[in-house]
Order: sequence, then C-alpha cells, then structure tokens
Amino acid sequence: MINEGNFRGGNGSLSFFLYDSLKIYNDLFFKVNGRPLGDVPYSMGIKGENMYIVVNNSGKIEIIDQSTLVSKATISSLISPRNISFIDDSKAYVSSLYSDSVTIINLANNSISGYINLRRTSESIVVTGNKAFISYWTEGKEIMVVNTANDQVVDSIQVGVEPESMVIDKYGMLWVLCNGGYTRQNYAELIEINTNTNSIEKTLVFPTKEASPTCLMIDGRGQTLYYLDNGVRKMDISSTDLPTVPFILPGSGQYFYKIGINPLDNDIFVTDAVDFVQQGYVLIYTGDGTFISKLKAGIIPGSMYFNLRLNS
Repeated sequence: MINEGNFRGGNGSLSFFLYDSLKIYNDLFFKVNGRPLGDVPYSMGIKGENMYIVVNNSGKIEIIDQSTLVSKATISSLISPRNISFIDDSKAYVSSLYSDSVTIINLANNSISGYINLRRTSESIVVTGNKAFISYWTEGKEIMVVNTANDQVVDSIQVGVEPESMVIDKYGMLWVLCNGGYTRQNYAELIEINTNTNSIEKTLVFPTKEASPTCLMIDGRGQTLYYLDNGVRKMDISSTDLPTVPFILPGSGQYFYKIGINPLDNDIFVTDAVDFVQQGYVLIYTGDGTFISKLKAGIIPGSMYFNLRLNS
C-alpha cells in the first residue's frame, strides 16, 4: 500500500500488510533505501520482479525490487504522472494530470521512449487485447482508444463527465465510473463499454448530483463491482440498477478514501484518511462485510496492490 503523504510535504511512504500476522509495516521505502519515497506517490504497478511506484508531484517513477524493496532505478522528468499500465514485458503507458500526452516507458532500460499525443490530460488506463482505453478526466468526458501496437489514437468514446476509474470484467467489458465533476453540476454515471466495438452497452445514472462515487474496483472473478460513495457500494455486473444503500458504512469520524479487493478471497480493504494530515488507517473486511481489523498506516493511505506471488 502506498501512502500519499501531504502535498508538497515529500512524506509519501510505502506500507506492507502481512496476512499471516495481521500486521502492517510502515515507511519501508525509507527504511530500506535511506531516502524518502517522494511527494505524493499516487499509484503503483507490479511487473515481473519489479514494483513501479508513480510519484505524482515529484514527477517520477521509483522502480524497486518487490522482494527486497531495494531501489533499482528512477525515471524522472515526467509531468504530473498518475497511473501506469503495462502493455507487455517491454512497454508501459503512464497517464498525466497536466500533460496532453501519455508517456511511453521502455521497461528494458527504464527510460522514456516516446509520447502519445492525446491533446487531452489523462487519468485511468486499462489495457485489453491490442487496445488501451485512457480516460480524459479533468473536465473531460471521453475515453481515448489507443492501438498499442503502434501507439496511435484510433477512436474516442463519449461518456459522462470526468471518468476517473475503470475496470475490465470477466467478459472483457470495460466499466467506467464518471464522477460528474468536482462542482457536482452533472450526474455521476457508471457506464459499460463493449471493448470489441467501442460502443456503450449500459449507462447507469446516479440518482442525485450530490453523489460522489470514486475508486471503481472489481473482484478476482471479474463478476462484482465495488466503489466508494458514502461507504463501500457493491453490485453484480449483470445488475440493471445501482445499489441503493452502502454495503459497508464508514464509522463516526472516518473518511473512506481508497478501496482494494483481494482477488484471491474477496477481502475488502478500505483506507481511512482521517483528516488528511495525521496518519490514517486501513480497515479490513471479509467478502461478506464482516470487520476483521483496523491498522495504522501512513499519512493519507491510498492505493493498494496485492502480491499474488507472496500470497500463493
């Protein structure tokens, strides 16, 4: 799990949760490498032996060995990087909050090998087959489709306002959560897209403009969707209606910030950012919503990733 830390504080960190003991180990990057992780580590990806931590405000990607956590390389000079998605063993795409281009990363030598000019900023990236679906997030309402063989934009799909997170289900369908925009002038939407035809199959509109859904996730079977909206919401991909009540409610004084689903057993991990200043917590529930544990993490605990190799 990565902890974003305070903006411009340079106190982002890395935590590790161990299932066997139900213990969490914090500030591991600094303990292993003797230097801070950086300013707002926002997301992470795992490929082979490496973990790629995208540090947004520091404009870099830290590449560390996933077993030892020793830093192996740093890719710098990125413009507000947000998310990384792997195309194959040698190439990855990185989205940007402020640049109009997606950065292409050469995984063989850990360098920037090129750019894809979207003419739009970007957020979430999902890859399936020879296509990458990239969301135009800030004030946007498009999903850009890129041919990963030649890194060219081949299509765009009109969706709701500010598509902020996406997942692929077991049938290869793309689900897009559009939060409606920061000012809440538009209704949030959950949209299902056929990745073969790039056409919209289903649109579910949230009942009020005050709804603020974020952080769309899916279980390991690709059958059940989860997202945050005044608690954890849960729905089957076959549903024709949005869930009307939360599956898990936050407690008094809690602020649910990010969610993760263990793909092996459907355990639900939710981070509590508290006041976005002090250390937060990670809350763990079973797949049926039963509370398991609450553990103190770093400042603004954010995105979570499950190391299946270590769990197997």
